Amino acid sequence: MGLATNLQLDHLHPRQIQVQQRRRSIFSHSLPRTSNSLSLLPSKCTPSFSGCPTIHLSILLFSKICNNEMLLCSIFAGPNSRVLDFKITKCGSFRNVMVKCVPKDNESESIAVPEEVEKKEGISDILSKASSFLPHVVLASTLLALVYPPSFTWFTNRYYAPALGFLMFAVGLNSSEKDFLEAFKQPAAIFAGYIGQFVVKPMLGFIFGTIAVTVFGLPTPVGAGIMLTSCVSGAQLSNYATFLTDPQMAPLSIVMTSLSTASATFLTPLLSLLLIGKRLPVDVKGMMTSIMQIVVAPIATGLLLNRLFPEVCKAIRPFLPPLSVFVTSLCVGAPLAININAVMSPFGLTILLLVIMFHLSAFIAGYMMSGLVFHDSPDAKALQRTLSYETGMQSSLLGLALANRFFEDPVVGVPPAISTVIMSLMGFSLVMLWAKKKE
Repeated sequence: MGLATNLQLDHLHPRQIQVQQRRRSIFSHSLPRTSNSLSLLPSKCTPSFSGCPTIHLSILLFSKICNNEMLLCSIFAGPNSRVLDFKITKCGSFRNVMVKCVPKDNESESIAVPEEVEKKEGISDILSKASSFLPHVVLASTLLALVYPPSFTWFTNRYYAPALGFLMFAVGLNSSEKDFLEAFKQPAAIFAGYIGQFVVKPMLGFIFGTIAVTVFGLPTPVGAGIMLTSCVSGAQLSNYATFLTDPQMAPLSIVMTSLSTASATFLTPLLSLLLIGKRLPVDVKGMMTSIMQIVVAPIATGLLLNRLFPEVCKAIRPFLPPLSVFVTSLCVGAPLAININAVMSPFGLTILLLVIMFHLSAFIAGYMMSGLVFHDSPDAKALQRTLSYETGMQSSLLGLALANRFFEDPVVGVPPAISTVIMSLMGFSLVMLWAKKKE
């Protein structure tokens, strides 16, 4: 006999995708096509039910974008192959999907989904959750850099730009052009990021640089190093931190950082002249090239790949979180290992305390300032976190490069070197804290 069943699944998925080819079932006729996105269990999983008076057939139905939720279609048939019951339920894993035959003696036989299918899903889940281990990996890389610096010293500055570029590629692969167009529709948020980057942070740098010299009695170059650190542009790591906490805000964070980096070509020398009293000739062409290599090109590549080859993106996307965690651990551990002498210098602990207070104040200022300005926004909390990252995290490596190039005293480079480590640790600690709160 023919089994005819109308499935009304329009409420489960808005898209209409052609159903797969009819598969043979325990009945003499195939299950009819429907207009929804359905996928039946492979026919090799269908057992022989000869001699079974009662049949319970469970067919797996799933949608491509329903967040790994599966639908279980249960069909109950009697001895005469007449449909007694039909229902659709959700199940959490492939383990719940099986075909069962109930013979007369009530001894049931069941055949589960093939083991390789379940294994594949498990690996994908593990890979996609790798980002949850980021805070632990960052802490481990910090301890390893302190205990055994050679484990990271090979990761020199020439690898840092490609590493950040990979992180930006991962962000681009998980975004769309529409996200960036929407980011430009928030000029108030972009302007607030500018204020945090080039007004609030330099003021904090001036305060803590002055405290370092007048209160703690540290050499003047130390205070100059703290002020110089506060004058540079935002860090690309803030984009990745935002992506981990609020993925929908990542394009806005990228726009803020890119614009602040472009503006730093004239604002950083101006601020350094005002705060330190020293002119810093900045390589404008070099900075613009850096923006293209680290931010624009990788993100554009990810967006283009996502648009033209969605299946390729789907295949490589599960591997991005563990690779990103590994790359981030290198970006955190390497600056600490390379600048371990600066951290362990006679003034190291005092400078460490001042740099921690500087970054902590910047994170809090960015969070509180945006909370006052955007308290009526539906995305108020997400904006607060994003602007906190933008204000608290800056390109300390740029500050270190400027200190080594334009200041005779090497002590000026100690605060930026320590800032590189502290900024990363504090930023990703906030990622862990805010991610847990969202859960």
